[in-house]
Amino acid sequence: QVQLVESGGGLVQAGGSLRLSCVASGRTFSPYGMGWFRQARGEEREFVATISGSGVSTGYADSVKGRFTISRDNAKNTVYLQMNSLKPEDTAVYYCAARAGPSTSRYSANYGYWGQGTQVTVSS
Repeated sequence: QVQLVESGGGLVQAGGSLRLSCVASGRTFSPYGMGWFRQARGEEREFVATISGSGVSTGYADSVKGRFTISRDNAKNTVYLQMNSLKPEDTAVYYCAARAGPSTSRYSANYGYWGQGTQVTVSS
C-alpha cells in the first residue's frame, strides 16, 4: 500500500504561483510513476502532469504546459507541482496519484493510489 498526502493548496490571485507537495509513505517511492490530476466543481477529473520513477520523463496537459512543472525528490518520497502564471480556470481540487510501475501515464485508470486532494483557488 502507498499512502499519499498533498499539501500546498490555497487561494492566490491570477498570475500568482503555488507549489503543491505530495508525500508518499508505505513503500519504496522510486519505482512508482506519479501524476497530478485536478477536478473542478461539476467537471470530470482531468490529467495535469506526470513524472517517471526516475524523474527523467515528464508529461503535461496542453492547458498547463509552460506554466506548471512536475518534479520529484525520491530521497524525500515527495513529488511537487510548481504552478506559475495561474489562471482562474486552474481552480480545482488537485490530486496526487501513484501507479505501480515507473513509467509516466496520462490516464487516471492507470493509477492505483490517490491522495485526498488539496484545493487551489485562483481569483481574477
